[in-house]
Amino acid sequence: MNFSNLNVILLSSKCLKVHVNNKRKILSTIYKNHSLLTQKLCFTSSYRYLRTSQISDQSLKDNVTSLPSPQEVTSILRKNEFNKEFTVSHTVKSYDLNQLASNNPIEDTRSEALCTITKGMLMGVYDGHAGPACAQVLSKRLLKYVAAALLPHDSLKKYIRDGAKGNLLETFNDKADIVDDLKSKYEKSFKEFLEDLEKNPLNENDVTASLEKAILRLDSDLSKEVIDAYEKESLIHPKTLAVALSGAVACVCHIDGPHLHVANVGDCNAVIGTLTEENQWIAKKITKEHNSENFDELKRIWSEHPDQERKTIIRRDRLLGELAPLRSLGDYRYKWSAELLGKLAVPFIGQRAIPANYHTPPYLSAKPEIFYHRITPKDSFLILASDGLWDMMTPLQAVKLVGEHMKGKVFFNPLKLPKKNIQLGDINELLLHRKESLKSKPKDRNAATHLIRHAIGGTEYGIDHSRLSHLLSLAPDVSRMFRDDMTVTIAYFDSELIRQCPA
Repeated sequence: MNFSNLNVILLSSKCLKVHVNNKRKILSTIYKNHSLLTQKLCFTSSYRYLRTSQISDQSLKDNVTSLPSPQEVTSILRKNEFNKEFTVSHTVKSYDLNQLASNNPIEDTRSEALCTITKGMLMGVYDGHAGPACAQVLSKRLLKYVAAALLPHDSLKKYIRDGAKGNLLETFNDKADIVDDLKSKYEKSFKEFLEDLEKNPLNENDVTASLEKAILRLDSDLSKEVIDAYEKESLIHPKTLAVALSGAVACVCHIDGPHLHVANVGDCNAVIGTLTEENQWIAKKITKEHNSENFDELKRIWSEHPDQERKTIIRRDRLLGELAPLRSLGDYRYKWSAELLGKLAVPFIGQRAIPANYHTPPYLSAKPEIFYHRITPKDSFLILASDGLWDMMTPLQAVKLVGEHMKGKVFFNPLKLPKKNIQLGDINELLLHRKESLKSKPKDRNAATHLIRHAIGGTEYGIDHSRLSHLLSLAPDVSRMFRDDMTVTIAYFDSELIRQCPA
């Protein structure tokens, strides 16, 4: 393999959304030719290895980069993992979560919470682009908007009457906070949203309408917070402008009893893992991606603009030749008028703020597509993940891995004898069976980590440590060419509770 072929692979994986199997072939080719890749990266200034905080004592000796040990690889993979188990009876009895960065800083975010006034659990995954700003803001604001939209009208009025001071959500693993100079703006926008809900109430128990209302309103507020300051104070606040000009796709789930509603904007996905009567795992993909591979999306966009723009709206499988997802929040470079972009964005980022062939905006929508699924006792878990995972494995591969992990996970627990006064021969047989079964024990207790490990290092024959360590050692400017940021949330259902729900 020569350098020119290697460059083709680098460019192809960066610019095109390749099929899972093709992406695996690319990674295999890179791994097999890793010595060549290492030489090129080490001696080309634009493609160099950088030391990371996770990998200690990384150095170049005889033109070879020392790679992380298996223990260091595991430390990197587990850095952001999280698990939550619920003691109160709920459809979701526990969930596993993990994130692995490729970009620096990571552009994926997530959020999970229980509604405190209404019933149900909310979970969201957000995949940012053009920087992490929009995704970070969504992770702090979107579930609160959804929780407010879900409130019955009487509860909403009481909440407003009490000064909107109570918490609508009990959040988990929420480590970040909004900077002080944005808090007041965001609180003002949220109060205006509450007042709008009071004046124009939604139908109670209409989760679909609540999800759509919340997502569209927050997207609108991201724009309004920039425009209002400009019109009232002749000021452009760089932070609110950065949020509005960057963007993020989002996949948000509401789970209440047997009812699962999923609101999707962009190319994250939600997949249900179901165990059949024959003990076979099947994957039920709930969502559809909004990208150029979705012909219904292409027809929708073409129908919204003049026929003479048909060749320029989608170019190189991207919106206006630039944006891969065909729906997203933020990204007001594709929503504002050219005149408004000229006033707000061009002074900060120049004429490139206005895309080529920008004739009849808006070109981009944040309207979510809402999917409903009734959870059955056979449905074991939900995988909610950004496209960084789905680029590397199919829904069925992911479901089978989680299913196998569930089976092997029991061996993390101490052995318990099934009855008192058990005979020594029975104990010996039990121990021999456990010893044989321990071969299926997964390396990671957290199933999200298990998926990420297999997504990066998996081969037909299992995990390849060399491949894992190579790909985890790449500097962000190179890593992004081979893998995206990954965010994975796996929610486990309480099958007994589901079984007791009325038909």
